[in-house]
Amino acid sequence: MARFTGSDWKKSRRLGISLTGTGKELDRRPYPPGQHGPNQRRKMSEYGLQLQEKQKLRFMYGLNERQFLNLFTQAGKKNGVHGENFMILLESRLDNLVYRLGLARTRRQARQLVGHGHVTVDGGRIDIPSYTVKPGQVIGLRERSQNLDIIEEAIEVNNFVPEYLTFDEDKKEGTYSRYPERSELPAEINEALIVEYYSRN
Repeated sequence: MARFTGSDWKKSRRLGISLTGTGKELDRRPYPPGQHGPNQRRKMSEYGLQLQEKQKLRFMYGLNERQFLNLFTQAGKKNGVHGENFMILLESRLDNLVYRLGLARTRRQARQLVGHGHVTVDGGRIDIPSYTVKPGQVIGLRERSQNLDIIEEAIEVNNFVPEYLTFDEDKKEGTYSRYPERSELPAEINEALIVEYYSRN
């Protein structure tokens, strides 16, 4: 299945969450798109809820189905709670951490920055958005990418960096200090439903 590249705003309204991270999609119309407007939400089946939760998380991080399932399987091989391990693996992706550091305004923009070779890890260029960053590693920018307008603009508007990251605005680099705790990850996701979804499929 291909990665979703359509309207984030429509998809956000359908799923009831902000996929861009700005929340603007839901400010004006906090209901699904379509001619029936705010009156069209129906009671969903258990399976429907599980599927919707999976889609929420998949679209939030911008993964295609195969990438998502592979990471879910990888999380199941680790000690601890499967769903939480999965969330932490998603959060540890390089494109996501570039976004969390405020070097990009959206995860999609962060994915492009990595893919176009602007981002470094421990000083070496990494152009794989799905690269898993480990605690202690430093995420930075190539020298020629330091003054890109989109990065300058992103840093200017970002006013929050999670506590599991440290960011040096002068150097435009950040350290993945530790794995996040579940309380620091998206509260609007119920990962137990995603575990149930894959358990029945």
